[in-house]
This record gives sequence, structure tokens and C-alpha cells, in this order.
Amino acid sequence: MSAHDAAASAEAVVAVDIGGTKTAAAVVDREGAILATAAAATPGADGPDAILATAVDVAVRVVAEANAAARAGGHDGAAIRAVGIGTAGVVDVAAGAIVSSTDTLAGWAGTPVRALVAARLAESIGLDVPVHVQNDVDAHTVGELRFGAARGADSALVVAVGTGIGAGIVIDGRVHRGGHHVAGEIGHIPTPGAEHLRCPCGRMGHLEAIGSGVGMHRHYLSLGGDPAVRDGREVAARAVSGDGLARRAVRESAQAIGRGIAAVMTVLDPERVVITGSVAQAGSLWWDALVASVHEQVVDALHDTPVVRGELGGDAPLRGAAASAWQLTEEKR
Repeated sequence: MSAHDAAASAEAVVAVDIGGTKTAAAVVDREGAILATAAAATPGADGPDAILATAVDVAVRVVAEANAAARAGGHDGAAIRAVGIGTAGVVDVAAGAIVSSTDTLAGWAGTPVRALVAARLAESIGLDVPVHVQNDVDAHTVGELRFGAARGADSALVVAVGTGIGAGIVIDGRVHRGGHHVAGEIGHIPTPGAEHLRCPCGRMGHLEAIGSGVGMHRHYLSLGGDPAVRDGREVAARAVSGDGLARRAVRESAQAIGRGIAAVMTVLDPERVVITGSVAQAGSLWWDALVASVHEQVVDALHDTPVVRGELGGDAPLRGAAASAWQLTEEKR
């Protein structure tokens, strides 16, 4: 990041992405450009206080970095106008609180994220600005809708495959959250082929139990895979190197996701489907199996619906959370 870039816009927002394994933050200008970033491991097993402390810490660090760069360019520092947060879990956006969550983030359900983050930022660095909180996949979706592969779509299905699985649903150019805040939670669709695996929600046979990175790894082990293999990334790496059991695990995991996507497509009839998240980088075996599974399952009228890769990668939730924060500043005027 150059000092010139950081100083290009006097106003900025802070975006925070609280994921199952990593928490990232960025300072983002009005055009959606990321001026500074910071990240840390998410202490998901340690409960809400530790999770929030990490989120606030990375936000404080990224503001300090942006301010230092701006001052190096002869400016007073970044004028932070709002904070946007995307977080794992079902989110009541109006309340800024977590409705429910899997065990990936222990005790996360019921956490008033907006109020606690606002209070801690005000206390730690005197930052008293509005805070917007939404589900992390919805933030991902806003990013791809505004700046990436869903840009210009009136309707879209954005599927994020990583530690968990979720989707964002775009209807009439806006993210649809549903009557109970759970629209897009496709990770909990009952899925053939996953009956032997327990989902983080506690039930057996859901899509996330086999299709997520964690699920792929557990499926590999259930097939008799090498217990020394630690996670889905190692399974994917073994598949690329030709390991037959790993290839089967990757292929069956991707096929399950394809079946789930086909089911949702049949209900929503989106203009396009966007696939993103860390597992989407697993290679051509995973991608080809997923797309083939979609095409095998959808009705003929949907066969030509584009299924495309996300364009923003790991920046998608940060840019989406930032876009929502900027919208909040307009609504507060």
C-alpha cells in the first residue's frame, strides 16, 4: 500500500470479516478500494469475548496503519465514517445481533455484536461511528454484486464454500435475508451421500457435513483415508498429486455441493450462480465435478444458467461489508 493510495480519499470505512478460522479487517474508501488490511486467527472455541476482542484488535490495527500511511502522505489521517462487519452465524441485521450459530464459533448465538463492537471501539480509540452487521456470506454476496462476478445481475445465487457453506440470494438487485434471517443457509440442506457425517449444527447428513473444507476432510477419513492428513487443503493437495482416495473424497464433496445448488436453482431460477470461498480454489477436479453435478440435476430450462467463479477472492466479504457500511452512512444523513 502506498501513502498516495491511502491518502487518495479523506473518508473511509472499516470492514471486518469474522470467519470460522480467520478474522480480517480493511480500511476501504468510497470507491471500494482497500487501503490497508490486517488479520488474525479467529479464536472460535474461546467464546464471544475472545472473538470480539480479536475483531476489535484487527480493526484498531488497520485504522492505525491507514492513519500512518495517510500522514506519511501529508494528510491528517483516515476519517472513518462507519464500520461494516460480516460474521459467521445467522444475523438479525436490524438488531446487529447473532440469532443462531454452529459450534464453529462457541457461544456466538445471542451476541449483540453491533453494540459490543461499537462500545469497544469507542473505548479503545475513541471511534464513535455507526456499525452495520450482517452474515459473512451476505457480505460476500454484496461484494460480488457490487464489484465482482454478480455485477449487473437482477437475481443471483452466490455460494461460498470454505470452513462452512452458505449462500447469498439476490432478488431484484438486493440481498434477500428471509423472514427469519436464514435465507441462503444452504449448508443445512439434507444431502444424499452425507448421511454418515454430522453437520456442525448437530444434525446428520447436511450439505455442510460433506461439502465444506472440514466436511471434505471428514469424508476422506470416513473412506479410510490417512489420519495424518490434517484438513481439506491437504486432501485437495493429495488429490492433485493423484491419490485415488483423496480424489474420490474431493469429487464426492463437490458433487454434493452441485446437487444442493441445483435444488436451490430450481426454486429461485437465478440469472447466474457465483461460486466463491477458499475451497473453490481446490483445483479443476473439484470445479469440474461441481459443475457437472449441477448440469446433471437441473431441469433443462436451467441448463444454460451460467455457473461462474467469484472474481474478488478473499476480498469479497470485506468489500461487501464496506459497501454496506457506506450505505449506512447515507441512511444516517
